[in-house]
Amino acid sequence: MAVAGGCLSCRYHKLIWGPHSMTAGERVSGVLIAGGENGNVILYDPAKIIAGDTEVIIAQKDKHTGPVRALDVNMFQTNLVASGANESEIYIWDLNNFATPMTPGVKTQPLEDISCIAWNRQVQHILASASPSGRATVWDLRKNEPIIKVSDHNNRMHCSGLAWHPDVATQMVLASEDDRLPVIQMWDLRFASSPLRVLESHTRGILAIAWSMADSELLLSCGKDAKILCSNPNTGEVLYELPTNTQWCFDIQWCPRNPAVLSAASFDGRISVYSIMGGSTDGLRQKQVDQLSSSFGNLDPFGTGQPLPPLQLPHQTAPQSVVLPLKKPPKWIRRPVGASFSFGGKLVTFENAKPQQQPGIEQQQQRHHVYVSQVVTEKEFLARSNQLQEAVQSEGFISYCQKKIDMAQADFEKNVWAFLKVNFEEDSRAKYLELLGYRKDDLRNKVNVPGSWACVKCFAAGGCICQRTIDVIIYMWDYVDGLITQALLTGNFESAVDLCLHDNRMADAIILAIAGGQDLLSRTQEKYFVKMQSKITRLITAVVTKNWKEIVQSCDLQNWREALAAVLTYARPDEFAALCDLLGNRLESEGDSLLQTQACLCYICAGNVEKLVACWTKAQDGNSPLSLQDLIEKVVILRKAVQLTQAVDPNAVGALLAEKMSQYANLLAAQGSIAAALTFLPASTNQVCGLWASCFFAFFHFPLSHQLVLIGRLAWDPVGWEICCTSEVLCRGLSAGFVQLGLGKKDGWWQSGLGSLTCSVSQHVQALPTEKITKKPIPEEHLILKTTFEALIQRCLLSASDPVTKRKLDDANKRLECLYDKLREQTLSPTIISGLHNMVKSIETRNYVEGLNIHTHIVSTSNFSETSAFMPVLKVVLTQANKLGV
Repeated sequence: MAVAGGCLSCRYHKLIWGPHSMTAGERVSGVLIAGGENGNVILYDPAKIIAGDTEVIIAQKDKHTGPVRALDVNMFQTNLVASGANESEIYIWDLNNFATPMTPGVKTQPLEDISCIAWNRQVQHILASASPSGRATVWDLRKNEPIIKVSDHNNRMHCSGLAWHPDVATQMVLASEDDRLPVIQMWDLRFASSPLRVLESHTRGILAIAWSMADSELLLSCGKDAKILCSNPNTGEVLYELPTNTQWCFDIQWCPRNPAVLSAASFDGRISVYSIMGGSTDGLRQKQVDQLSSSFGNLDPFGTGQPLPPLQLPHQTAPQSVVLPLKKPPKWIRRPVGASFSFGGKLVTFENAKPQQQPGIEQQQQRHHVYVSQVVTEKEFLARSNQLQEAVQSEGFISYCQKKIDMAQADFEKNVWAFLKVNFEEDSRAKYLELLGYRKDDLRNKVNVPGSWACVKCFAAGGCICQRTIDVIIYMWDYVDGLITQALLTGNFESAVDLCLHDNRMADAIILAIAGGQDLLSRTQEKYFVKMQSKITRLITAVVTKNWKEIVQSCDLQNWREALAAVLTYARPDEFAALCDLLGNRLESEGDSLLQTQACLCYICAGNVEKLVACWTKAQDGNSPLSLQDLIEKVVILRKAVQLTQAVDPNAVGALLAEKMSQYANLLAAQGSIAAALTFLPASTNQVCGLWASCFFAFFHFPLSHQLVLIGRLAWDPVGWEICCTSEVLCRGLSAGFVQLGLGKKDGWWQSGLGSLTCSVSQHVQALPTEKITKKPIPEEHLILKTTFEALIQRCLLSASDPVTKRKLDDANKRLECLYDKLREQTLSPTIISGLHNMVKSIETRNYVEGLNIHTHIVSTSNFSETSAFMPVLKVVLTQANKLGV
């Protein structure tokens, strides 16, 4: 830093920089206030000093009778400056009226030097002064008298520094310069009989102190031990030590603008600037060496006119001096509050609440809490999802569908749920027909109504046919009858049938064809359908020939209901689904949007979940949570119906449905319903779109050391699932980590997803260096826990015959080592310890049911992080012991 200017009018004992008039007039740099050796107080204009003016003194007074060693500016009224000198002299100067100072009251007796003076940081009319004798006096300027005095009872406290607490008006610290008592005392004026706390980090007398205004837990001190320390006055802990040389620092100050920066003035005439955020001093040290070398190179000691060559200093491999930062984050960079969303809709929040200062009570280390809360943004979506899950668990599908019918506002929605409901009722095809508007009872009633057949009128009395026409008809009947008779008598059924067809005697032709065999009947039917052309002929043709595919393919789509009704009535079970799909495909590919939506009903009849998803996605807005909920409700109910009526794989899921189910699972997980979300995931990991990526990320986002902790400590599965992957240890660790997220493992879907991860993490595990670990002994009062649990496992192993059970017990024996480690370190809470001892008592009496009840009580009343590593293992052991009856 280059020197901007300088001025020396006398020898100074104290120099401070005040902000008075910084924004007014010419003195934009404030004012420098100096305490002189001759008892004078001098005001300088820094702006004029920097500009190089000769007249830089604003004002000066020599009111004091001795050296002015103490100065301080009132932070509330920056025009007020307090000064202290010999003979207990204290003056209050008004920089706006500098001629006549005030006194805070009558001089204290006996008369002594004033070494320190400081304005209170909370109350503007309170001032404190201290003397080398160890006594400190607090003044009230409103009363103009001292209000309290504190002193050290040992009479070894030579006050070299005084500072008020930045936040608490009644607390201050005093520093001692005496090598016999190099301490900093923290006082609370409400309990002034003894110090509240004593800091003893220095080994020799303390020369100066400075309390950070930005963080009350940072107190600087420098002493004759050549140390500059930053301590927490509430705990006495040294948070930071600055690298200094052998020179003493007699003054330290915090930067008023940058709270991380401080200055230190030493007796070698240097002022050093440090940052408590850490750094390196190697650059500065090298710069000093370069300056020294160049200065020697400019010398000409022999008068030869040639300067000396640059000084070649020997290269020293001094260790790099890196200054470590504070042990705790300073207050100004701490977030007062914070929030972050995590996987599963969890909101993690914290707040750094200001602790309440309790006078006279030892301040405990402040505990900071992190709060995890569940955020639900889609309440209706979550409520409907819960209703769907309840219906699935209780298998109340009919009532669920009926409820959806009653709540539906659109006719199409009612029809969809009515079609879905039919799947769970008896005679579903007949119920489908009724929904399409075809009821057998209604048709029977219409047939039995008199006069409903128009053709009867032609033969009624007084009809339209004349007698002559009747005679001709009778003659023709007689002629044809003779030919038919001849054909029948000769056994020529085919000729007889042809005669009947020629004479339009269709009924006779069909009856004779039946008698002539199946081939003749088939040919007769073909001829009949060719000859008879009417609107109903195609339907009759399909009924007789059972060729429903042709009807579905060629029917007018405006009559899709009739086509679907015919398929429902006549189609065989093996062709029914395909015909419904075919009709649905035609409707879906039609340009009419109304017909496109009706295709969903055909797919419901067919039980084609994938086609239903595709059709519904086209017809509806599937992006919103509630729209997706509409689709999933129908999909779940239809899949349950298909499982009841068709021999299909319930886990078979197409790509589109897998995508929708993964989206739905993501939504559920985001609302905190992770266990429910996992029930909707596809069985194949190749079809999982987003949720499992989040799950894997949630686990592998941690450092490797944390992953290994999970692998090592959370590796046992409490329900005894089988582990079938390459690395058994890894998979158990991962599965245990997933159990915390609520994952459905017994289905085996997760195993394929871990294959690619196993190798890489296993390599990291194998690459870790091995080291010998010396464990502490288990406290004697808790040793019974280890001996009892190990003995119970051995009894179970002797009685077990199943190799799977033995493997579980062997593994449990290893994994209980985590419990024993916690006992060695004494990190378990008294409640858990007590519960474990009660469990041991139940094991000794072989009352394993009671032991399991105690286990449940411990888990439900303790922190999960404390018990998750060993309580599931104990449950397995107790369950096996009860099962084996050992």
